[in-house]
Amino acid sequence: MLRSQAEQPSAPTPPRYKLALLTWAGAYATITLILAVLGPTMAPWPLPLRTLLLSALMVTVLTWLVMPSLTRLFRGWLASASLRKDALPAHRNRSRASAA
Repeated sequence: MLRSQAEQPSAPTPPRYKLALLTWAGAYATITLILAVLGPTMAPWPLPLRTLLLSALMVTVLTWLVMPSLTRLFRGWLASASLRKDALPAHRNRSRASAA
């Protein structure tokens, strides 16, 4: 039997700071690579045109290549705090129950 999307159990969401750190690392590497390859060619271009090309390439490469690879590579690290966070309230509830 097929479940509706609302009935599907959702995966725990990684903490925002981990997603931000991973995104920054991916963006840094992508920008560095693009500038190393295209920087000399783009140097004489007007700043708005360089920025337009750089941002379009960066978003495309991050969305379909870099971020899927990074999230797959770091999936254990991304999920680790989420799993502990889910287990924490149960631990606190047990200690409160035993104290009473």
